[in-house]
Amino acid sequence: MRLATWNVNSLRSRIDRVEAFLARHDVDVLALQETKGREDQLPLMGLQALGYEVAVAGTNQWNGVAVISRVGLDDVEVGFPEMPAFGDPPAAEARALGATCGGVRVWSLYVPNGRKVDDPHYHYKLDWLARLHDAAGSWRDTPTALVGDWNIAPQDEDVFDIAAFATSTHVTRPERAAFEAFLTDGWTDLARPYTPGPELYTYWDYYRQRFERNRGMRIDFLLGSPPLAARVTGAAVDRDERAGKGASDHAPVIVDLQD
Repeated sequence: MRLATWNVNSLRSRIDRVEAFLARHDVDVLALQETKGREDQLPLMGLQALGYEVAVAGTNQWNGVAVISRVGLDDVEVGFPEMPAFGDPPAAEARALGATCGGVRVWSLYVPNGRKVDDPHYHYKLDWLARLHDAAGSWRDTPTALVGDWNIAPQDEDVFDIAAFATSTHVTRPERAAFEAFLTDGWTDLARPYTPGPELYTYWDYYRQRFERNRGMRIDFLLGSPPLAARVTGAAVDRDERAGKGASDHAPVIVDLQD
């Protein structure tokens, strides 16, 4: 199975790129984040014509997650148990979608950004991660993938200039500790061993030619449970998808699994 994750930054704007990406890499399952639309607003017919089933959780224009699969799409679940809400009044956001694809439980995750340290959204982010960690405790013994835009750079090498982010979110100790808690529990960062260092950046801001200067961050991950991690045979970041007109600010991450 070939499994990929991609913050597409609007599926409506980049459906042609998504369809081409699936064909070029022969992807079996693709988890998307920031789809930015309800199911009835998204152009899904082309994907279905290619033989893919699609599960979507989304609202008009913010957030949104999806799972696209040609190896089955069963037991679809919107949100994980005890997933926190945000806002006034609090409302659940479209940030987590689970589905079983070819015997693998795939969770497409769009972790809250956090905005600024000590912002209410930052505390919401930490709570969201803690609740996800609690829920994931019962998933470790089955083939499960927690994939998506985690909005955390867990190591200094995951940021082009760690000093430039010294007072920013994504690299604070609480955020990194929240990510590390998954690794401590036995989840594995599936891609890191195959493409080290700056080659694994997955996000480049549109600001001041960050991509052209390779001033990026690594914030998109596929974490695998022990049964799934044992099946990994390779991984890569498709940097070409960040290039050219109309690109998302994220690149897809791809992992190969043996049957």
